[in-house]
Amino acid sequence: MKPGDKHWYSAVEAPLTVTGPEAVEWNDEADVVVVGLGGAGVSAALDSLERGFSVVALDRQLGGGATEASGGVFYAGGGTSIQRAAGEEDTVEAMFRYLQLETQGVVSDATLRRFCEESVGHTDWLLQHGVKFHPTAYKRKTSYPGLDYFLYHSDNTLLPASRAVAKPAARGHRGDPGYRNRTAVNMGGAIFWPLRDAALRAGLKLHRKTEVRQLVVDAAGHVLGVKVLQLPEGSAGWQEHEQCLAKAKKLLTIYPFMLPGARYFQKKAFAWYGRAAKVEATQRVVRFVRAKRGVVLSAGGFVYNRAMLQHHCPKYAAGVPLGTAGDDGTGIRLGESVGGHTDRMDRGTAWRFINPPEAWAHGLIVNRSGERIVNEMSYGATIGAAMCEEHGGKAWLVLDRKLVRQAWKQSIPWQVLQFQWQLSWLNQLFGLKKAHNAGELSALIGCSSATLEATLAASAAAKRGEQPDAFGRDVEDIHDLESPYYLMDISLDAKLLPCTVLTMGGLVVDEATGAVVREDGTAIGGLYAAGRTAVGVPSHLYMSGLSIADGVFSGRRAAKAIAEG
Repeated sequence: MKPGDKHWYSAVEAPLTVTGPEAVEWNDEADVVVVGLGGAGVSAALDSLERGFSVVALDRQLGGGATEASGGVFYAGGGTSIQRAAGEEDTVEAMFRYLQLETQGVVSDATLRRFCEESVGHTDWLLQHGVKFHPTAYKRKTSYPGLDYFLYHSDNTLLPASRAVAKPAARGHRGDPGYRNRTAVNMGGAIFWPLRDAALRAGLKLHRKTEVRQLVVDAAGHVLGVKVLQLPEGSAGWQEHEQCLAKAKKLLTIYPFMLPGARYFQKKAFAWYGRAAKVEATQRVVRFVRAKRGVVLSAGGFVYNRAMLQHHCPKYAAGVPLGTAGDDGTGIRLGESVGGHTDRMDRGTAWRFINPPEAWAHGLIVNRSGERIVNEMSYGATIGAAMCEEHGGKAWLVLDRKLVRQAWKQSIPWQVLQFQWQLSWLNQLFGLKKAHNAGELSALIGCSSATLEATLAASAAAKRGEQPDAFGRDVEDIHDLESPYYLMDISLDAKLLPCTVLTMGGLVVDEATGAVVREDGTAIGGLYAAGRTAVGVPSHLYMSGLSIADGVFSGRRAAKAIAEG
């Protein structure tokens, strides 16, 4: 795809071709130019600075991106210092074998092994720069642990299918931002802020409120720099723009995005984003920034570009976007504008978390036909993938009276996070539909009674040990459901149980260097991509913390390649 195509859906322009760097009147320059200062961008910037190179970072907002807005989880293993202090036994080989199971070849085995081998080193690098992790481990399965726990199983390692491949280990390292946040959002500053501050101390030049619109290339297609639209810092336009963004952020913060009704607050917030856009349209100035050694595209995915999402990733469009307004596909389109190849653009991740309360995960998840679709104890993105990729985004959770009662006991506000008990209470109060028998239950779903009865009978037989569970669920995790039954809509578009999504596709890169490549596999000179702008380790199936970990891995990979190029 290229600028001007029907489905371009981006303000990114066709590249500016010049005879050489001397043909442009540059307003700034550095060895490395980073486009988008989130987790991947700050990793590329700081690593480059530590190698003795100058760096200019350009961010459309203030920096931080989806990393800062996230739950602040870093996926790491192989025996990190935090794992060892917590008594968690892990090896590079176990981590590699497990991730092979989940990534399904989205990157080569060589790249995946490198990711695992470097995990301990990347964790130490974060710790050295002030990121705080703690060895308090949560041993059971959960989507996100309570605030007293900082190490947990943020994946499927505890499931039988995974245990058969590799010994389980807790690899979700949650950063400590220094304050207690019961919403599990905007916790990623625990990882981003120390790296940003270290980069600024090392000499990073950060241009905020600066949007990259165009790549500058020479006749051979080598990237020389970028054209940007910038709000001059300290100007009246800057101040007005900042006020609009602050009001938008406040609206998005006061009411958690995962709760029903969040779209109302999102709509109000985007009205303020619209006002900010008007300021940008009238008060920005054109600047050119030269990259003497390379440009790193690390501007996130495209979940906040509705047209682009509907075109490339329609299976996930009904979900609640997760990230920031800067996730509009700019980085991907910049790479495509000079011939960069993309892949996995139709792949998203949907976070259908049902644990806590753990009792819900002991029920049955069924599709329109009344058939089970997944091991209910799976990580939320695994459930979401099964639901969206194979069953049209539709699924229902079947419980009984005993499980409902257990769920109430597991949803005590001071024992779980705010959004977790709120969603549990809301759905148990208003989202459950009662059925006295399998016939009534099938009518609520709109499926065959015979099919649903067979599903219930198979689960009961697995509980009694008469046959294996169809999806490999441990016997102790199976509950023998008894009437009356209770049905909950957990579909992608469920009104009372919103499901967050983000995009996983992006630019194809040389996995050894992070250089953006064309469809024929040749590298585009001077251009690299990292994080969710590129295809990476999480691009098949996401696990909590895997995106930030891949951002650090791919950002530092690009910095190393530029230094050695």
